[in-house]
Amino acid sequence: MDLKKVGRYTVLGILFFLPVTFLLLLYPATHNYSPLDIVNEDVLELKTFTSNINEPVLLNDHITVLGFFGNNPMDKSTAASNLKELVYDKFKGFKKFQIVIVVPEGAEDLAEILKKEISQYEDLKFWHFVYGTPESINKLYKSIKVLPTLDNSLATDDVFIIDKELNQRGRIDDRNDGQIEKNNPVYGLNAYNCIEVATIKNKMSEDMRILFTEYRQKRKGEFNSTVRRANDLINSNEKN
Repeated sequence: MDLKKVGRYTVLGILFFLPVTFLLLLYPATHNYSPLDIVNEDVLELKTFTSNINEPVLLNDHITVLGFFGNNPMDKSTAASNLKELVYDKFKGFKKFQIVIVVPEGAEDLAEILKKEISQYEDLKFWHFVYGTPESINKLYKSIKVLPTLDNSLATDDVFIIDKELNQRGRIDDRNDGQIEKNNPVYGLNAYNCIEVATIKNKMSEDMRILFTEYRQKRKGEFNSTVRRANDLINSNEKN
């Protein structure tokens, strides 16, 4: 047989089977991943809050990044810029995605100034500010699983991932491989600090990607994993 033909057919075979092999290897990874943990349920809806858009801003049926910027939103300009560049710009094309920032009534003008500062003449159509009384803000915050309280201005650098069913998402076990190998105590991740670029860029972006994958697979009828809840870990600890 002509050696040139053998060589040509060999190259063509490799070019054909290599992508197929890659897809076969990728398939289990995309269908058997660990979904993002539910760390808390029944986050309060935003029915008592107002906004500057014509329709209500709601958490239900949205994948939301929820933040609290307090009476002086401009003090959170660094957090807002990190959130815009590392999260909003990355996920703004995804269906039902939104960023919602809670501020007290009376801070509307400052919130709009901050929004213009980070927008760079871009229409932030999926970024909303909502306004409420101190009582309603504290009540909403208490429905979220988080240890630090809001500061005196009703603000925090932490943001939270809320899914379409008003569940708070995060990580029941945020240990790295080395910590797991050393059998260090389990600790979770319920909030994402916007000042810590590595946390937003790596952990939060990855968690958001996993959550969007979950909902995409649910729409296609391909999602068959059981989402772990925080009480799973509690029950496991009680048995040990």
